[in-house]
Amino acid sequence: MRILLRYATAVVLRPHGRPLASLLSAVLASLAAVAARAAPAPPQLPPLDAGTALLVLAPHPDDETLCCAGVIQRVLRAGGRASVVWLTSGDASLLDLLLIERSVFGSAAKLRALGVRRMREARAATALLGVASSAQLFLGYPDRGLARLTAAPGDQPYASPFTGVAAVPYSESPFAGHPYTAASLERDFAAILARVQPTLVLVPSPRDAHPDHAAAGLMALRVLARRGGGVAVRCWIVHGGAGWPSPRELSAGVPLTRAPLLGDLPVAAFALTPAEEDAKLAALRAYPTQMLTLAPFLLSFVRTTELFTAPP
Repeated sequence: MRILLRYATAVVLRPHGRPLASLLSAVLASLAAVAARAAPAPPQLPPLDAGTALLVLAPHPDDETLCCAGVIQRVLRAGGRASVVWLTSGDASLLDLLLIERSVFGSAAKLRALGVRRMREARAATALLGVASSAQLFLGYPDRGLARLTAAPGDQPYASPFTGVAAVPYSESPFAGHPYTAASLERDFAAILARVQPTLVLVPSPRDAHPDHAAAGLMALRVLARRGGGVAVRCWIVHGGAGWPSPRELSAGVPLTRAPLLGDLPVAAFALTPAEEDAKLAALRAYPTQMLTLAPFLLSFVRTTELFTAPP
């Protein structure tokens, strides 16, 4: 850049050269070329084919459909494998209980029952996308507790104030009974990686405004970094800033716009076919508990594109 500026000064002050406007145009063109070379390329997804083993990491049931339903379908249609791992079962939503049971008195037992219900919905939704039941994996860690859990020292236990438990309470989880600690969560996620052997992992962006999402993304990136290379990693975002996505309604046929919280990160847009959009909508509608409370927000993700970044 300094060389270009010296060049610009020299040519502008040179008494017997091209007209000033022409010289300035040449300088600006050179600066633009340098900027273009310096800007990182959008982090396109690797080719999706029969050799792809996709793992989608979702903090809660429904996140996998919001972020990645199109990619999941494309991988499976190409003959690859697709798995989803949910860190929590979405068992801390008092609003869900209020609207479903018409009661303001939540209880730990009712919230655990809500977690079971949301896992059933997740199985139905991802089955519509083509994900096999054996590839639907639930870890059962505490909803609305991932940020505090992962910020604590490795073996310090965490007890959910919502479900009243300090260990995975769901028999559906391959890690039932594992303690709510940061070390246990990382070991369990590492075990899923060893089981799935993914070639592509899609994780929440650490820039996501939801504490569970940001904590899940940071945890996953730590574990993947320790595991070493050979795996492509991309980040997605759901809680991307106030009012995003806009409009808050079903807008099929319209691309998803950049989320404000992504800042200047290069964004790759993955284009969905109309059939993939339709399947994404059907999968979201398989979440009646969430459609009851969050329909405008959820439906606003049914667009012609899904967005991904490299890890920030």
